[in-house]
Amino acid sequence: MSYLRHIHSNHNFHGDSDAPRFLINGEAVGWIRPDMVSRLLDESIFESHDDHAFHLHPDLDTFDKRSDALHELVLRLHAEGKVNLVMNEPYPVTASTREESLCVIDRPAAGIFGLKTYGQHLNGFVRKADGVYMWIGRRAKDKPILPGKLDQLVAGGLPYGISLEENLYKECYEEAGIPVEMASRSVPVGVVSYDLISPRGIKQELLYCYDLELAEDFEPVCTDGEVDEFLLLPIEEVAQMVRDTEEFKPNCNLVIIDFLIRHGFLQPDERDYVALVSGLRSSRSDF
Repeated sequence: MSYLRHIHSNHNFHGDSDAPRFLINGEAVGWIRPDMVSRLLDESIFESHDDHAFHLHPDLDTFDKRSDALHELVLRLHAEGKVNLVMNEPYPVTASTREESLCVIDRPAAGIFGLKTYGQHLNGFVRKADGVYMWIGRRAKDKPILPGKLDQLVAGGLPYGISLEENLYKECYEEAGIPVEMASRSVPVGVVSYDLISPRGIKQELLYCYDLELAEDFEPVCTDGEVDEFLLLPIEEVAQMVRDTEEFKPNCNLVIIDFLIRHGFLQPDERDYVALVSGLRSSRSDF
């Protein structure tokens, strides 16, 4: 097997005639999930024009009006079983950056509308006498999405209205018991982005990535119940699992491949090296 299959599987959405655009005030903010098109045609908050697109009604002309209307829709869809849960975690709805959002929508519904989504993933690693080790978390078996899959030490969504720093510190403590003074040593190392269509919806996602070198005696402790166990594995074993298995949550594979490249564990003579490097970022620059 090869690392490159993770690039292909995460970058599998390139625009689709079966997925109408979702526009607000004439600006394209996402794509309607194809299997939801007929259901959403019944909603008065949308207008359909001749451009095969869903336009949010022009009377919804403020941030709050749009957010309220979409929230009421999400509640209806949840009651029908089309949104699996309501988290009351606002995600930006934007045609450009998260700071220039036109409104917000609850996180679990973002995939229905193919919105841009944002997250933060932190690689926790340890240098030992025999090499580099990486801390891996196993997602709780009762998580609604991808239970039991392997994950970064810290990974989470980036809601609207919270800074990158504040959210990172919050996620570090909740998922691994990392205190602020330790989390503040995290090094921002760039982004991974991809465009994915799956049964859960369409994602235009950007992940802010961080490295945090930890002491050998550090032991992560989950404080929010979302991680069943932590594993400290040699980086060679982590790399082999990414290359040869599907044990990791899909986007975590991209973050680990990025780590392996940046730290020299994948060299330029590696098969598909250039395709891997270029494939870790979406061609879009409008996040």
